[in-house]
Amino acid sequence: MTIVTRPATPERWDDVVAAFGRRGDDPGWCWCQRLLELPPDDATPTDNRAALRHEVASASVPPGILAYVEGTAVGWTRVVPRSAVPGVVRNRALRRILADDPAAWWVTCFAVDRRYRSIGVATELLNAAVAHARRYGASAIEGHPVDIDALQAEHVSGSALFTGTMRTFIAAGFHEIGRTYPSRPVMRQDL
Repeated sequence: MTIVTRPATPERWDDVVAAFGRRGDDPGWCWCQRLLELPPDDATPTDNRAALRHEVASASVPPGILAYVEGTAVGWTRVVPRSAVPGVVRNRALRRILADDPAAWWVTCFAVDRRYRSIGVATELLNAAVAHARRYGASAIEGHPVDIDALQAEHVSGSALFTGTMRTFIAAGFHEIGRTYPSRPVMRQDL
């Protein structure tokens, strides 16, 4: 099975929706907005799907990558400058680990159709995210995946791994620079 990746551009919006799978019909689902959210004191309701659609339509640089298998959109990852992700910039635990690097980019999340998991879709998305960030001048790319081996649960649901797995980041050439929690490494690849 060949996995092909493409930037998430406005003409590929239907593919973005398809990549989110069964949640594609739910405008209230995260839609990769969790780390972009306004502070909790803002009571404005948000249609997360509309927010992502607006972002994809108006961004000068595509904010994500899509993965395809046999022409079907099966995965998505968001990759943007770290400075554009308030949930990372404001996080005290991450600030203790991250170097001040205005040109660093961040991979916030992955969505992979459950029928296509464990065949390398997330790794291909991450490799494409690295190339994308490099193309737009990133000095490094970072993420905050889950170290499955450090978890105490017997079974880990796919939705608990939306930030990716440490194994995926290692397979894509990242190295650990610290941890915010025993099961949450911060991974980096210098470009």
